[in-house]
Amino acid sequence: MVRFVAVAVLVVAAVAAVIAAVEWSWAWIVAAVILVPVAVVAVYDITQRRHSILRNYPVLGHMRFLLEALRPEMQQYFVERNFDGRPYDRDTRSLIYERAKGTAAELAFGTERDIDRPGYEYLVHSTAPIENPPEPFRIRIGGPDCTRPYDMALLNVSSMSFGALSANALRALNKGAMKGGFVHETGEGGLTPFHLQGADVFWEIGSGYFGTRTADGHFDPDTFAEKAADERVKAINIKLSQGAKPGIGGVLPAAKVTAEIARYRGVPQGQKCVSPAAHSAFSTPRELIRFVARLRELSGGKPVGFKLCVGSRIDVLAMCKAMLAEGATPDFIVVDGAEGGTAAAPLEYEDHVGLPLTDGLMTVHNALVGVGLRDRIRIGASGKVASGNDIVKRLIQGADYTNAARAMMMAVGCIQSQRCHTNHCPVGVATQDPRRARALDVADKSERVFNYQKATVAQAMRIMASMGVDDPAQLSPHMLRKRLSATDQRSYAEIFEWLDEGVLLADPPASWQADWERADAGSFRPYVGSRMWTSACTTGEKNRSV
Repeated sequence: MVRFVAVAVLVVAAVAAVIAAVEWSWAWIVAAVILVPVAVVAVYDITQRRHSILRNYPVLGHMRFLLEALRPEMQQYFVERNFDGRPYDRDTRSLIYERAKGTAAELAFGTERDIDRPGYEYLVHSTAPIENPPEPFRIRIGGPDCTRPYDMALLNVSSMSFGALSANALRALNKGAMKGGFVHETGEGGLTPFHLQGADVFWEIGSGYFGTRTADGHFDPDTFAEKAADERVKAINIKLSQGAKPGIGGVLPAAKVTAEIARYRGVPQGQKCVSPAAHSAFSTPRELIRFVARLRELSGGKPVGFKLCVGSRIDVLAMCKAMLAEGATPDFIVVDGAEGGTAAAPLEYEDHVGLPLTDGLMTVHNALVGVGLRDRIRIGASGKVASGNDIVKRLIQGADYTNAARAMMMAVGCIQSQRCHTNHCPVGVATQDPRRARALDVADKSERVFNYQKATVAQAMRIMASMGVDDPAQLSPHMLRKRLSATDQRSYAEIFEWLDEGVLLADPPASWQADWERADAGSFRPYVGSRMWTSACTTGEKNRSV
């Protein structure tokens, strides 16, 4: 409301200056020359639909675009220092924004990356590249217990709740996903009308069971079955943990818990909404697998899986043992990297808890291969996936498809102002303030989401064709190489251990044997009550209890 009043006052002042210059004194012409152009710009800014920041901050918002015009030096100085310590580099940010706008993403003067620095990774192209496939690849999700499988795109919208994002942001994401034929995951905040604008939806259920909970906060099977029957809901995803804050529940500040959000989540209005750290519907690996099977039955045979940020390889192996013991499997597992996440989180969790996506992804892939279940379960990768090369790298490391949250937020207009938790997002993406959310034009931003996903998947397909690959199944760890030192670079096949099919059941390798033996299908707490000394793990000494 303030911006409308300010623009109205500015327009009145400009008109008054013009009248005064004509009727009374030409001395007013200076004021008129200044006020009229500013008033015209203000009116244009507040009525245009392309730039959210100008709709919320008419005239003043042009300062941001001035910085963009001065890039790379000025934009990089101001924007990178306004991120979270793990920023996308300038090239990646430019790539996301340009693709979302439907413009070229090429940059002048070649790479700016230090390719001689240890840690640099690159994909191996073929001397005999092939033509791009005519259509993007899709991956079928649905194991032997699933009666309604789903064909997944290579890049999809990762979980983001109503509450974390505004209704307009979710509408734009959903309509973009509908146009592009890719999945929109709901986030743990519940299945809302803003997630049901027409796109294929994966309904995420977290430990708070928002939208399908009883009065005391437990899982409600009847409500779940009713909502899961919606044809737009294609699969169910149980959230065990997320990359930004593994091991604790999500938090929605009280300022964001509006009457609408409280209704969809089933929580009190105006009170901080905190998810429990753990689920109440299960507490052991075997109970988790039973819960998966139960949700699949309640949903009428739709794919059901779970998402986690990997902490311990033993936990993953315990889940695998539970699958074998129960004779049932999830249809998919989404691995969320510790470097991912769009939500506000304690700094200690952001930087010091959970495995990075590369390690977590290869752990889950190898564990499933080792127990002979990889062909039944698809793996999704989520955590700072932004470009075509990110997709291809994650497929090589063990994924079947990828999800993106932060990049999709940027495609819908996020400028990384880091005001998400304050409800003061300047572009209407991460706010429940209707005055700010109004600035986000759904029609324009949904087109940008569609453009970004389409162009990024197309580049992934193009890269695979350059590698001589016409199907993701042909990708191998030999095709991704990493510089280890100034004089040594090796492929992922050489650097990391890759298990053979069923080897954990037949003859576990020495590097996996201790974890395999300790993994228990009846417990998620292998370390509680004892201290696993490094010397004991490496030399076979007896564990020292505490």
